[in-house]
Amino acid sequence: MEREKIDEFIRIMDDQDRVVAKSDVHNTMHLLSEEARKITCVLNGGYHTNEEIRALFSELTGRDVDETFVLFPPFYTDCGKNIKVGKNVFINSGCCFQDQGGVIISDDVLIGQQVVLATLNHDIVPSKRKDMYPRPVKIGKNVWIGAHATILSGVEIGENSIVAAGAVVTKSVPDNVVVAGVPAKIIRHIDKNN
Repeated sequence: MEREKIDEFIRIMDDQDRVVAKSDVHNTMHLLSEEARKITCVLNGGYHTNEEIRALFSELTGRDVDETFVLFPPFYTDCGKNIKVGKNVFINSGCCFQDQGGVIISDDVLIGQQVVLATLNHDIVPSKRKDMYPRPVKIGKNVWIGAHATILSGVEIGENSIVAAGAVVTKSVPDNVVVAGVPAKIIRHIDKNN
């Protein structure tokens, strides 16, 4: 797909307006999904060196990733073009990013196995259930997300914070805390000087 059309799609997603089912924007989502599936099939289909993984991830996102980026496949996404990753980011195996609404990962982030980042919500009205509302997930610097955690649309994880394994994060998390549970709640404060 042409870069201009991708940039227009991301701009619309960043505006966080309702995406009406079967609209032009919704159709673009499906086209981007096709491209993402092709790339992730290659990524997940066999052994690749770290350099090859970075090249495939760069192709998937449409942005060059830093040489410090590490990903353990398999990795799943239904778009790819609205993922932004900083330096020294590690993503463990089996993660699933629904990134149409935007996934922004800052520097020095650790993401455990089978983490889900979901950036779309559907309308609650049954007749409009296929309409969607994009909201970004933003992960601050030095965050650690434990295995099997789910972070929902519109959530920001503050710097240095930890999301415990299996947590479901429905609300934004401040800096320097540990959250756990379903829904996730603050269980500890982190002294960043130790």
